Amino acid sequence: MTNQANHSTPRLAGIPRGTAIAAAVVCLLTTVALQSAQAQTYTVIHKFSNGGDGATPEAGLTLDAGGNLYGTTGFGGYQSTGVCQADGGCGVVFRLSHHGTGWTITGLYQFLAGDDGDGPLSRVVFGPDGALYGTTQSGGGNGCTDGYGCGTVYRLTPPARLCTHFSCEWSETVLHAFTAGADGRLPYFGDLTFDTAGDIFGTTALGGIHNDGTLYKVSRQGEGWTESVAYTFGGAAAQYPAYGVVFDSAGNIYGTAGGGGPYDDGLVYELQPFEGGWTENTLFTFTGGANGAGPGSGLIFDRMGNLYGATVSGGPGTNGGTVYQLVPSATGWTLTTLTGIVGGSGGPNGSLTMDAAGNLYGTTYSDGAHGYGSVFKVAPQTDGTWLLTDLYDFTGFDDGGWPIGNVTIDASGNLWGTASRGGDRTLCSHLGCGVIWEITP
Repeated sequence: MTNQANHSTPRLAGIPRGTAIAAAVVCLLTTVALQSAQAQTYTVIHKFSNGGDGATPEAGLTLDAGGNLYGTTGFGGYQSTGVCQADGGCGVVFRLSHHGTGWTITGLYQFLAGDDGDGPLSRVVFGPDGALYGTTQSGGGNGCTDGYGCGTVYRLTPPARLCTHFSCEWSETVLHAFTAGADGRLPYFGDLTFDTAGDIFGTTALGGIHNDGTLYKVSRQGEGWTESVAYTFGGAAAQYPAYGVVFDSAGNIYGTAGGGGPYDDGLVYELQPFEGGWTENTLFTFTGGANGAGPGSGLIFDRMGNLYGATVSGGPGTNGGTVYQLVPSATGWTLTTLTGIVGGSGGPNGSLTMDAAGNLYGTTYSDGAHGYGSVFKVAPQTDGTWLLTDLYDFTGFDDGGWPIGNVTIDASGNLWGTASRGGDRTLCSHLGCGVIWEITP
């Protein structure tokens, strides 16, 4: 791999990676939305430097009980074997800690693009054991068109002894390296998910028997880990499931796929356990029109068992994507488009986040007033409708641009996230190496 474009997958709906979108789009804002947006305070709390902190964060952040934020960058880091030098490194896992009135960033691990992996595009999440788990989209050994790996599932643990230095690297264990065979390849943006037994589930966008992606399972076996293919996608149903899965209380699995179905505009699927395997059901097929196209994010549940997600394009006359709700009943699932977003096929790519009041938060990649993405809120109203509020529009400069990952929220209503570009525009091909931002109420 010699350039950023090698991290792309043209068969997936979603972001046009590594390209600068200059066309401005009109932002849909009601008077109420404008008033609400003005009450927010937007702050950049870190500009990536393409050094030990990394560059180009394409995933969201994870918040721990102590208020620390954890995340990944797809590029950057000082250590490089020469195969990922376009942005100066193969990716970093970092921690951002609040000290006084400021924040301190620490690189926890820097990838080498060897057996350890390259290009962590997904979030890191905490497992039941307190370790951090994530995926890299390539690296991990031989195979795939680049010849050095098809992606990994990894685990990070802190130093065994108390660290007395400013920065102490964590230890990485590769739990599985994909081969592009039946096990799949390109574990992309989706979070890893743990079931009640502590097994890890995730999706690959490609690979498998039909090269349409897989659902995989990684289980601890004694002192090691074993990967197995739980389900292979392909045919007329779900294809290219790039965004992870969620479980319900009965053990059923739900996810989105960027392709498949009669319109090939993506769908929402369910996998039900059956005789040691899984049965696939299609809950909803997107048509590319008013109900959206390209579900470019994973799903979340509310406390009533309803599902929520977003599409990157389409919508009711807007083409900037949608936010939708799926409600179960005895006869199936009913999709309601909660809102459309004005734009040009640059809608949400990260999963939505819900607060305790049932409000939804997300980012768009290149919608917004300036064409560099936005942060939005969708709130339920007493009359049963939902109100879209534009919280912030990125400009692509010091404040960041092209956010891809999800929004993280704390109990006080503070929001955090990343933008993949912007910040210091003298770095990273004069597009900036990305930022971490905060919005306070």
